[in-house]
Amino acid sequence: MTRLLTALGVLLALHIASSSKLVCHMTNWSQYRPGAAKFTPDNIDPFLCTHVIYTLATINSFNQISPIEWNDEQQFVRLNNLKNTNPALKTLLSVGGTVNGVSPFIAMVARPEGRAAFIRSAISYLRTHNFDGLNLAWEYPGHNGSPVEDKKRFTLLVMELAKAFEDDAKDNRRTQLLLSANVASFLPTIQRAYEVKQISLHLDFINVMTYDFHGHWDLITGHNSPLYQSSVDSGSQIHHNINSSISYWLTLEAPAEKLLLGFPTYGRTFRLTSAASGLGAPANGPASEGPYTRTPGFWAHYEICDFLDSAVSKWIPEQRVPYATYGSSWLGFDDERSYSFKVEWMTGMNLGGAHVWTLDMDDFGGHFCSSGPYPLVNHLRLSMGFPPKPTTTPAPTTTRDPIADFCHGRPDGLYENPADKTTYFQCFQGNTYLHRCQPGLIYWDSCKCCNWP
Repeated sequence: MTRLLTALGVLLALHIASSSKLVCHMTNWSQYRPGAAKFTPDNIDPFLCTHVIYTLATINSFNQISPIEWNDEQQFVRLNNLKNTNPALKTLLSVGGTVNGVSPFIAMVARPEGRAAFIRSAISYLRTHNFDGLNLAWEYPGHNGSPVEDKKRFTLLVMELAKAFEDDAKDNRRTQLLLSANVASFLPTIQRAYEVKQISLHLDFINVMTYDFHGHWDLITGHNSPLYQSSVDSGSQIHHNINSSISYWLTLEAPAEKLLLGFPTYGRTFRLTSAASGLGAPANGPASEGPYTRTPGFWAHYEICDFLDSAVSKWIPEQRVPYATYGSSWLGFDDERSYSFKVEWMTGMNLGGAHVWTLDMDDFGGHFCSSGPYPLVNHLRLSMGFPPKPTTTPAPTTTRDPIADFCHGRPDGLYENPADKTTYFQCFQGNTYLHRCQPGLIYWDSCKCCNWP
């Protein structure tokens, strides 16, 4: 029987089958950051993550999905065009947020007809804009509605969405839409918000938001995303860490393979109020706003790199995370070392993979940290055991390499290599990538695939 395998699909299907999920969020408000911090889908490396979640859309008064930003639908096109370069990439649209401090989910889930209208809208909207799935960002059921009813209604919504996605795929003979959710990491919120066993049956993956455990709202310094409890934690704060949170989700019968560990690409700041500067030091409010994110108590990784040039950095051994101080500013952050410890723990717990909040807060352009583009997410990807991404063929220093120049002026896509039929070129944004067919196969430009000679 003829063996016909799409060339790029061969490369990436093997990668995904043997690796965990690496789900990366991008935010539609990051386009408004100044200078080199401005982020749009054009800044996304299509080979970096297995899934990209576009954040955020909302729900209108007719219980339909509605864009928030003036150019969301144009950005949808730019994001989903990345799948022309990497067909294995999956994209999801995140829906949620708040309107005047109230979740738009509350009114929608209250009545069966409201949920039905939302589900019809979701399928139509996702298909129209070429998304592969939906991400539910209801933070959190029962938080500003009715705890008991909202908890049950969230379960109903998840069940009904999953069933509708399944029916849509069968009836129309197309790939089933994915369904995921961002969920809480604090134990009391988990108890109040979710029927964990029931929703886990119907979600394809669950993004546990294992960050914001501590921040400038506390009266003492604490780390944003610690792996373990610290010796200064007391009361309920003994559970403000990754180990406690994920363990609780597992205790409530969430399948480990569906839980994704949250990796922040930002840190939380405090303003010290005494000479003490360690973990648990007295604090009152946030340090100064970052020049690009301009949010109190919150610095993106690219802002952190600048701070570290003059700060004193230290390690918290019991929590496997770093912090840094300069003057009265205290910062708890993540780096490659803390990511490695978290990946090791995640692997030991047999979790389904990682999710990143967010792509736009890593040093995505490589302009700030002198470590190349996406230093944190690239390190995470390699730590999780993903194979190397396609790389541009290096050009000699003396003369221009004709292979490196092959894609200059050509549209993105796949092209034959006349000099070697067992290889083929991929053009992306003017760069040339050289791929090799599996042994025994050659590249056929007629099908853009590797096949028998």
